[in-house]
Amino acid sequence: MDRSRRNFLQNSVVLGAGVVATRAAASPPLENRQGNMQMPRGTKMDNDKMHTHSKPSQHMALSGAGFLPVVTPDVPDMPFEMDNGVKIFHLVAEPVKQEIFPGKVVNLWGYNGSAPGPTIQITQGDRVRIIVDNHLPEPTSMHWHGFDIPFDMDGGPGLSQDPISPGGRFVYEFTLQQEGTYFYHSHMAMQEMLGMIGAFIMHPKEAYDPPVDKDFAMILQEYAILPNNPTPNTMSMEFNWLTFNGKSGPGSTPLIVRHGDRVRLRLINLGMDHHPIHLHGHQFVITGTEGGRQPKATWGPNNTVLVGVAQARTVEFVANNPGNWMIHCHMPHHMMNQMSSMVGPMTRRTGMHAGAGMEEDMGMLRSGSATSDSNGPSIGRGMGVGSTLELATANGPLSQKEGSAPQRDMTGMPGMQMHMEKADVSETANSVPGFPQDAYMEGPVMAMDDMVQKPETYGLRPGWTGFMMGMMTLLRVLPPDLYDHIQELRSEKKNEKPGTMPGT
Repeated sequence: MDRSRRNFLQNSVVLGAGVVATRAAASPPLENRQGNMQMPRGTKMDNDKMHTHSKPSQHMALSGAGFLPVVTPDVPDMPFEMDNGVKIFHLVAEPVKQEIFPGKVVNLWGYNGSAPGPTIQITQGDRVRIIVDNHLPEPTSMHWHGFDIPFDMDGGPGLSQDPISPGGRFVYEFTLQQEGTYFYHSHMAMQEMLGMIGAFIMHPKEAYDPPVDKDFAMILQEYAILPNNPTPNTMSMEFNWLTFNGKSGPGSTPLIVRHGDRVRLRLINLGMDHHPIHLHGHQFVITGTEGGRQPKATWGPNNTVLVGVAQARTVEFVANNPGNWMIHCHMPHHMMNQMSSMVGPMTRRTGMHAGAGMEEDMGMLRSGSATSDSNGPSIGRGMGVGSTLELATANGPLSQKEGSAPQRDMTGMPGMQMHMEKADVSETANSVPGFPQDAYMEGPVMAMDDMVQKPETYGLRPGWTGFMMGMMTLLRVLPPDLYDHIQELRSEKKNEKPGTMPGT
């Protein structure tokens, strides 16, 4: 157990007023879930605060739990208390300010200060009590996705329970006989689009065969965030920021494994898009879904797995090919950041505009004939704020000379190695139809190695960040000496005094 978890557990002696005594039935009494609730065993009131005198809080005794703990890079684990054999977890639904990319801080909603929320890990057969406090400005509800549990614990607002009011609380309690990769999420649709999801791992009583050396969870999300607004547009059907575990490449933390390790990846998707996740340099087998482990007879070689909306896919492989391998969604638009249509008709050619509205994109003309230039094809749609094609503006630098000055100004960002005047393009690039396609232009001009430096990036090739955007991260299959050195750097980092991340 690391120091941060130990400190958290030592300080977490205050249980919320919603902790209730275990009962034999599958769920706590109705009067114990919201409103006036009974005092749990071993507690007393002191200055309107509830204190517990039960056993000290515990985290999973991972070394003796009979399973390998799942690691969710960039997302914390959820500690628990014990009460007469019941594992008690406490989730707080609340607004979150989160840095998803160096310098890009956005307004999300999540749990316990994180979006996605902390990863919950239990063992098949455990009974759990999950206290959910609502610190949002509107009602919410918690759904346990794919769980075989009693109806009144399902979290369906208006059906199995009343929504949890702002400032309110609901206590969920059930016994779990399943195993596999599951997740929890708000059952308010727009709240899901603001980040309210978390992984829920049910480890089997008997270890999977074959066992693995590394087990990772990765949650796939997307957001529509305009350049001048830090709050996602949950109504938009277009997305320009794609994340693994709340981080967009190259801000995501690489997965570190030793050459020869057997690795499990648990991929969870709750958004608006399906994601074909591709792994470079290796073949894997799909061993599980959001319904649990699959029979070995169904396993077959793959290197890309389609993770549909509301699905989970578990893949396993032997990391037998040394290198720094990309893991990414293979939809091209999902390998970009800040992908937003430039407004106005293009200044360097006619007949092609950008940022059309929904009507134009669907062929519903507002003016002119179907063959007029104004109704020609559009490059992308707006980000859900209506048509912007009427606003004439340049779609990019008119020339390298004219465009270099403002771009040079961007090099003042700490850690940003951006030098557009040195971009590797031809002298006649601006006269070629289709250039530039990416407003940022992938490549060394966008390298930001220093801004994302951490132990897990040690030894990577200079400029690697220039080609890592969107729903992308790295699997680093390392020789023993480099693997051990990075583990040492990680240990040193944990012992450092925590500081403030840039931009937060």
